[in-house]
Amino acid sequence: MSLAEQFRLDDQVALVTGAASGLGVQFAEAMAEAGAHVVLADTNAEGLERTAQLVRALDREVLVLATDVTDEEQVGAAFARTGAHFGRLDVLFNNAGIADPAPRLLHEYPTDVWRSVLAVDLEGVFLCAREALKLMVDQGSGKIVNVASMWGLAGSSSLFPAPAYNAAKGAVVNLTRELGLQYATRGIQINALCPGFHATNLGDHDEAVTAAIEAFVPMGRIADAAEIKGPALFLASAASSYMTGQTLVVDGGCLAK
Repeated sequence: MSLAEQFRLDDQVALVTGAASGLGVQFAEAMAEAGAHVVLADTNAEGLERTAQLVRALDREVLVLATDVTDEEQVGAAFARTGAHFGRLDVLFNNAGIADPAPRLLHEYPTDVWRSVLAVDLEGVFLCAREALKLMVDQGSGKIVNVASMWGLAGSSSLFPAPAYNAAKGAVVNLTRELGLQYATRGIQINALCPGFHATNLGDHDEAVTAAIEAFVPMGRIADAAEIKGPALFLASAASSYMTGQTLVVDGGCLAK
């Protein structure tokens, strides 16, 4: 296989959760650009259709599934429909996530908010990985990319407190290590992608916060959302065939400090 061919996903099937906005749009478009058919899962119907149009414009087949990743029945149905429609699943981008709604120290943190963030950012990852693995184990191959964060490897309070998000993303990183080991002999690679600050709706900030972030990032800027595509394709493709249980950090140098 040539180097260029290692990065191709022709006629493979990739499922992206959180596909209606943010980095999920970039993951879906990257998969289609590399030749994959794409399954889009999210709760935002309008956003899903916008992403679907991007995939169709690349002449790839798209399956749109309204899915709440915190709902076990909906997740099971989404993966069952994927298997029934395409007969396989080659790549999962376990991407759906939410941020802490406001910076809070832990002694001020409401229990319901804590649970809602962990329900999406951690339990949703578990539910989707479990259903994807059922398909991948049967076919003896697959790639799972769990989208964590650089805040899964370090605390964020040097900029702003986000205890639930940090806890969830840290758990996703270690769940990835565990799953990488569990399925290492089954032809399935499971890795975590840890973005830093990218220009998405999840990362919308006022001018003062944006300036603080730019000062914090060694490269001095917030990344364009599309800058995640290359690392994402690497983890989704044969280029990373000897890599599992690992984390790939794309953060402009933040964790090098």
